[in-house]
Amino acid sequence: MASYFTKTPGSAMGSGSNSSSPNPISPIETPVPRATALSNKLSTVLSASYADSDIRNALETLDDRGIQNTAEARRQLRLDVQKEVIDNNGKIIQDFGLVAEQLKRIGSVISSLNTTCDEMRKHLTLARQETTPILEEASTLMAQREEAVVKQKLLDAFNKHFTLSEDELLSLTSSTEPVDDQFFHSLAHMKQIHRDCEVLLGGENQRLGLEVMEQSSKHLNSAFQKLYKWIQKEFKSLNLEDPHMGSSIRKALRVLAERPSLFHNCLDSFAEAREYILSDAFHHALTDAMSGGETQGATKPIEFSAHDPLRYVGDMLAWVHSAAVSEREVLEALFVSDGDELAKGLQAGIGSEPWSRVDEGEETEFDGLKALNDLVSRNLNGVSRSLRQRVELVVQGHEDPVTVYKVISLLAFYEQTFSKLIGPESSLANTLSSLEQFSYNHFETLMQDQIALLSADPAALTPPDDLATPEFLADALDNLASLMKAYDSSFGHEHTDKTSQEANRFTPIMKAAFDPFLNLAKTSSNAISDPTSQAVFRTNCLLAARTAISSYPFACATHLTQLSTASTMLRTELLEIQHEFLLESSGLGRLLAALEPFTPRTTNSSLPSQQQQHQHRQDLASIASLPEFQPEALSFISQQLDDFLPSALVDATEHLKRIQSPGLVKSVTEEAVEAFCRDFEFLESMILGADEARGKVNVAASVSEIDGAESVISGSVVGRGGEDGRRDDGWSLRALFPRTTGEIRVLLS
Repeated sequence: MASYFTKTPGSAMGSGSNSSSPNPISPIETPVPRATALSNKLSTVLSASYADSDIRNALETLDDRGIQNTAEARRQLRLDVQKEVIDNNGKIIQDFGLVAEQLKRIGSVISSLNTTCDEMRKHLTLARQETTPILEEASTLMAQREEAVVKQKLLDAFNKHFTLSEDELLSLTSSTEPVDDQFFHSLAHMKQIHRDCEVLLGGENQRLGLEVMEQSSKHLNSAFQKLYKWIQKEFKSLNLEDPHMGSSIRKALRVLAERPSLFHNCLDSFAEAREYILSDAFHHALTDAMSGGETQGATKPIEFSAHDPLRYVGDMLAWVHSAAVSEREVLEALFVSDGDELAKGLQAGIGSEPWSRVDEGEETEFDGLKALNDLVSRNLNGVSRSLRQRVELVVQGHEDPVTVYKVISLLAFYEQTFSKLIGPESSLANTLSSLEQFSYNHFETLMQDQIALLSADPAALTPPDDLATPEFLADALDNLASLMKAYDSSFGHEHTDKTSQEANRFTPIMKAAFDPFLNLAKTSSNAISDPTSQAVFRTNCLLAARTAISSYPFACATHLTQLSTASTMLRTELLEIQHEFLLESSGLGRLLAALEPFTPRTTNSSLPSQQQQHQHRQDLASIASLPEFQPEALSFISQQLDDFLPSALVDATEHLKRIQSPGLVKSVTEEAVEAFCRDFEFLESMILGADEARGKVNVAASVSEIDGAESVISGSVVGRGGEDGRRDDGWSLRALFPRTTGEIRVLLS
């Protein structure tokens, strides 16, 4: 076994030479070459790094010693270094000998100190045994003294915090004492005591807390009753006209809000008093005879203008608006400026008065602005009732629909004003809204009465001889213009640019004051038997109606489309009438009626193309056999056309001269003339096609041979034969009807 761990001699040198281990499988050693000392030295030198810090420091030390790199210096260097090490070690041993002597002296001093400490410890033990009872007794006395001091402080703090002085109790509960800052200070102290009783109730002994809470509750109730009575008294003598209204009443209201029942009772009594005062003031403004007061001659009473409904209603509404603004301004300081404090007080009061909670689902937070609006509305309840009665009497006693509508506009304006001022749910806004509806119902009644009177008078509905706008419709449009002008001036131009929802504010008026009269005019036109006159009359009515509303966009928004549709239908009817007039006056109507079976749409499309052409030529050839295309009849119609053309435009314009719109007459006539020219072009093509199918005329040369048509008279025409295409057995339709489409367009242009 020892042979496996045998090392080579070179391994003991510590050099970098290679060595091999014996094979664990085979016990036979493999001979390894033995490294020489020279090879080991070379390996060591070659493996050393001269960049190493130790070598660099060693070289620097040698350089500092000033040793020359000679063979003698290298041999002596080792001896010199060993000598220096031995000398330094000797110096260190001498220094440690001195330290050892000092340590011996310190040890003797410590021993003497230990002896002294032991003696002092014995003396302290004896002193402690003698003073311990005295110290324990002194500690007990100090603890008792501190406990007594704490109890005294607690008693003083309790008396100061949970009890009131005699002066404070007197100021809080005595009715002879004024409600001043001392009262509010005492009340705040008492409320703090009441709240802090919860701390006493949280302890083990609750008797003290219950007694203090009972006493504080009693004093608080007395204080709030005193405050309630004082506010009631102040409200009776409160001058709302005084701009320097004291802050004491506002502070009192903030404090009283902690008792919601008392707070609302105060508001109710205040509202009743103000309602009576404002109602009396309104009656005084109306009649200048305030109950028990003296007559003021500075201003005339409103009743003096009762003969003028618009001014009368306007003066009353202006007075009510002025009173509402003044009332809101003077009451705003009571509720809006201290709204947060009132809200906090009412919220705290709901906890102390559970019965004062509102119904389930309603808000419990106090809104100062809403409370202000509600109070102003309640103060004006009496004025609202008087205003309603007088406005209803004025509206019922007036029969002029324009004035009634102006009253409606005035009521609508003030209804919006009061809705912004004191809220849309206020009694005054609701009163004006109901008055507006009442006035509108009366306006509708007046319109219905007018329609009923007109319907009962046939003479009034008879269209005039000149087919102009009937008198009843003209009067209705004049009234409508006044209504639209009143609406536009009362609500401003901003409404004209808004959506149809804003325009619909005037829609009920249009339905009551415009639609029935226009329908009545349409009904009256049925009495005209002549279709042309009937169309002219209806056109004049629509033109007048459209002209009346065209300047007011809010009226056009709902009715212009309807009027435009009706005008378009009437214009189409007038175009047909004018077209028929041109055809009948020129004689072309009989020819076109005769050619109706020969229009292209009657062609049989089921036949082959060659058969269709042959059939079409046969049809065209048969035109000459029609009675209207016989020489005598065709010559007569041609002569009638020649007589018609010089004055055609004048006659056509004269035919519609009773329409009160020259522009409409001109445009309809121009379109009718264009349709007439298209009809003539069709007729000309049929005549040329008929001649070509019969072989009577060379179409290209027919225009140059028109002069030969004078020989064609009644009966048949003797054919001349030759190059002109005529034969002895027939006549040329083109020669009998020589006018061309170009000539017609020139003459009718």
